[in-house]
Amino acid sequence: MNQANDIRSLQAELRSICILGLLMLSGMSLFATLFTAFGRSLPWLLVSSLLWLLVYLLTRPRLHLNRIDASVPLFEGLGWANRMTLARGWLIAACGGCLAIPALLEHAAIVVWIAAAAYSIAAIFDRVDGFIARKTGRTSQLGAELDTLFDALGLMVAPVLALLLGKIHWSYLLVSVAYYLFVAGIKIRQHNKLPVYPLAPSQLRRTLAGFQMGYVAVVLWPPFDAGVTVLAGVGFMLPLLIGFLVDWCVVSGRINPFEPRQKALFDHIKRATDTIAMPAARILLTAAVCVAWSADPFTRTLDIPAVLLVLVSVLMMAAGVAGRAGAMLLLMVLAWNTPIAVSEPLFYLCLFISIAILLLGCGRYSLWQHDDHWVNRQDGA
Repeated sequence: MNQANDIRSLQAELRSICILGLLMLSGMSLFATLFTAFGRSLPWLLVSSLLWLLVYLLTRPRLHLNRIDASVPLFEGLGWANRMTLARGWLIAACGGCLAIPALLEHAAIVVWIAAAAYSIAAIFDRVDGFIARKTGRTSQLGAELDTLFDALGLMVAPVLALLLGKIHWSYLLVSVAYYLFVAGIKIRQHNKLPVYPLAPSQLRRTLAGFQMGYVAVVLWPPFDAGVTVLAGVGFMLPLLIGFLVDWCVVSGRINPFEPRQKALFDHIKRATDTIAMPAARILLTAAVCVAWSADPFTRTLDIPAVLLVLVSVLMMAAGVAGRAGAMLLLMVLAWNTPIAVSEPLFYLCLFISIAILLLGCGRYSLWQHDDHWVNRQDGA
């Protein structure tokens, strides 16, 4: 009986949050009508409200998961971590509303800036809500479920917006549907009474998914060159899709990561990546930048601060000193004002090696990899 009362209390709180979200969207739409460029804000309000209601509908049937596990009582109230996760859903809905006004995306730059800001804040909240949950002792099955669902929703909405802006290739939408296809495949196997095998915990899986949100958030911002962001999408997309393919082989029984020989193979691949591939990539990147510099000095196209950023970022990756941060710096310079022609092989080397280091780290023979620890840790644990 107490659990039924707790569920009703959670439902009432969720309804209040939903109504508040709808009022905020309506207020934003009303405010937008004051500006000529936003004269047709009703389509935005309709689409964003529908997405916000979808967030509500995804959350309501999962309120019974608002606990650490099934053996303990429900938490009282949603808690600040889950409320922040719902705020992330609201920001995704606000960003998605811009899909209804493609004409304004072309003629009103402020719309693009607002959409980029909304999704970027949602991406930041993806990291912060987990920190709050662990710091307040309110980690829950509900939070974990909503985190996955809203990640997938955001990676469905924001890439479509980026595609309308010409910032990604249409093939990147495979990332948007990969999660839903994966879940659908599992449900089909269950419906056909076929076995579904569990996935082993994977830090790499979480890291790749997190960086997809970061990539999409960055490419939405107007200053970053579409010619670079479209190519970068390939580098971010392929590792995630390969990961989904491997995970599907695991859940369908084609791969058993716990079987000694297959486990040894995965361990060997990881060791080879850490000890050979990534150190070699760092050397190759340094050589590529040196060749590009000598053939056509960066100072012809970059100002002094940008030149210093390139030097610092390459040195960081070469020495393995916060190499992921160095990779991010170099990618920002390439996307903002690339000093190498996008059609040049050296550009491809610099771009894709930087993406590989950002996703996988610098590997062995690195001097300081604290950024690896930051990427892989659970904040607040």
